[in-house]
Amino acid sequence: MLPENDLKLITEKMGREPNIVEQGCFLNLWSEHCSYRSSGPLLKTFTTTGEKVIIGPGDDAAIVDLEDGWVLAIGMESHNHPSYVDPHNGAATGVGGIVRDIISMGARPIALMDPLYFGPLDTPKNLYLFEHIIEGIASYGNCIGVPVVRGEAFFDETYSGNPLVNVACVGLARKENIVTAKAQRAGNKIVLMGSATGRDGLGGASFASRDLSESSEAEDRPSIQIGDPFTEKLLIEATLEAIEAGYVKACRDLGAAGLAGASSEMASKGDLGMHIIADNVILREKGMVPYEILIAESQERMLFEVEQQNVEAVLSIAKKYDLNASMIGELTERPYYTVEFKGETVANIPIKLLAEGAPVCEMAVSPPSEEMSWEKPEMPSDLKHSLLEVLSSHNVASKEWIYRQYDHEVQIRTAVKPGDDASVLRIEENKGIILSCGCNPRHTMLDPYHGGKGSVYENAMNIAVKGGKGLALVNCLNFGNPQRSDIYWYFKHAILGLGDGARELQIPVVGGNVSLYNESDEFDTAILPTPSIGVVGTTNNIAGTPLSSFANEGDTIILVGTTRDELGGSEYYNLLGKKRDGNAPKVSENAATIVDSVICAVNTGKVTSSHDVSLGGLGVALCEMCTHIGANVDLSEACEGLRADDALFSESYTRAILTTPEPKAIEEALRGVVYSIIGTVGGDKLRIKLDKTSIELLVSEINIARSSLTRQMMG
Repeated sequence: MLPENDLKLITEKMGREPNIVEQGCFLNLWSEHCSYRSSGPLLKTFTTTGEKVIIGPGDDAAIVDLEDGWVLAIGMESHNHPSYVDPHNGAATGVGGIVRDIISMGARPIALMDPLYFGPLDTPKNLYLFEHIIEGIASYGNCIGVPVVRGEAFFDETYSGNPLVNVACVGLARKENIVTAKAQRAGNKIVLMGSATGRDGLGGASFASRDLSESSEAEDRPSIQIGDPFTEKLLIEATLEAIEAGYVKACRDLGAAGLAGASSEMASKGDLGMHIIADNVILREKGMVPYEILIAESQERMLFEVEQQNVEAVLSIAKKYDLNASMIGELTERPYYTVEFKGETVANIPIKLLAEGAPVCEMAVSPPSEEMSWEKPEMPSDLKHSLLEVLSSHNVASKEWIYRQYDHEVQIRTAVKPGDDASVLRIEENKGIILSCGCNPRHTMLDPYHGGKGSVYENAMNIAVKGGKGLALVNCLNFGNPQRSDIYWYFKHAILGLGDGARELQIPVVGGNVSLYNESDEFDTAILPTPSIGVVGTTNNIAGTPLSSFANEGDTIILVGTTRDELGGSEYYNLLGKKRDGNAPKVSENAATIVDSVICAVNTGKVTSSHDVSLGGLGVALCEMCTHIGANVDLSEACEGLRADDALFSESYTRAILTTPEPKAIEEALRGVVYSIIGTVGGDKLRIKLDKTSIELLVSEINIARSSLTRQMMG
């Protein structure tokens, strides 16, 4: 049902009360998921333009310029609520939807990233959700031949009733093949291609804009779309063939709000009207009524604007790929969204009112009311035990069990594979792109501004240690109910921090998605504030990309950046049960300079291995580099004045570890930023000397601790 205020406004604007079909259109297109009613004003604070930005936010995906006539399409979406109700299909269709966003721009999808957030794996329900979400992503991505090259898996009890499935996709196209969703000319025909339309996904957009209840699994299963990756693969090829032939004037993926959303938004962007003949839509189920035909979110469907003389050619392409296709309407000069069914007009709505007329929702903003006081815990007597505990926690442990289920080799572009700080894909010869994703929700809970800002810097540093600089950023902003003033406060300040960090690093925010109402009645909690992002960077020297683990005996180890007493939100404090204690990390004033200096150092060609320092802290980063070989490290000078657990486990931003056989060359590149020579690579142990104590771990001990998630899942 339409909210009372919306119904009143629509009735006033239309001069009559909307009928049931029209109400269904408004209910979905005016939902938070489609219209960003409470988030739009904040999203406008992002810097979305730049020298390389061809198309920014507002289309199915953004387009950024590469060199030599190549462009990248990049987008990011969430499929959170559906993945709780039906984890396999919810996650699978999340992949399918973002892939169609990319192909609708005329680009071939070349890579996927999946930042995922789960409840702890100590309950059967969370374990079930985890296994089946991973299975859904793997089965869909593998079948369509798009590699999943990067991801994140973060665990916290606040996600138990509301896991987050965020998916980013990157596509590659020639500049001349770019297509947008903006309708071009009245009289052009509208062709719907792909799967037949069924009743699956009815009301999906409105479903995504409300809290989950305890009975969601039973009540909301009809709102979950069912995906068919084999049809999607055919649709990819058919769409790109039609676009490359020049037949497609505008293109829109059928996602949230189904046919009503795609067709009305396409026409509205071109300041035109749309006349839909619902009888012409090819149906999968008998007896479907206009309401269902318009808002069903059946998967694997694309909408094309085609000139009259090319309609048969497009239908022939569909037939070639054994896809359904039909001409279902045309663009009109009259600025109305009109739907005809069995000779009668069942909807007649001013198109700007439907597609762009949702009123902004003013939200109250106030910080959390509770006072947070804390005392620093005593130093642990056994630092080695603490370090192994952090290493084996599911947040820090290797995610090999997950990414081994994904085909990350398909398309043979993947030069740096999953499990690293960032993935590297070859575009041509020695040129490529670098991909990173994720955030730290616990940092954002303690300090939303610096948590949002830190998410940008963390991903930028992941790219920097591979020698690249950020080119563009997309986001999935996952929060609870924005009608709660404290939730909206977190939301607002995380966005402001994210935007400031992107501006400082000169990375435009080119697109994204807002997912609100991530709350569970069953667990009486909202998720942690989770501003998950995806960043793409570029490199001109794939062959020179450093390893992320220690490479050569005798190499000098250099720590870049400053370690501070910032254990708030750390994995170490989480394991101590102190989730809301401590100083959360803050981004320093010279953080952008540190990132640039790391890029400069890596691009000297003298760095043999490099690794970002983030989740788990410096102790974890050193352990992660000891895959095959150990090191002797002395942190006494680099972490002078800090307690040993601060030095090991602080998650201060913009730090990196570099190794080199030629330290003088790297020191020259790092001039002007804080760095320390902390040790030498070699041996079968990691020895860490601190001010008054030391730790010694065998490489084999480290590898066993890091394999904890894989060992649990393998039984």
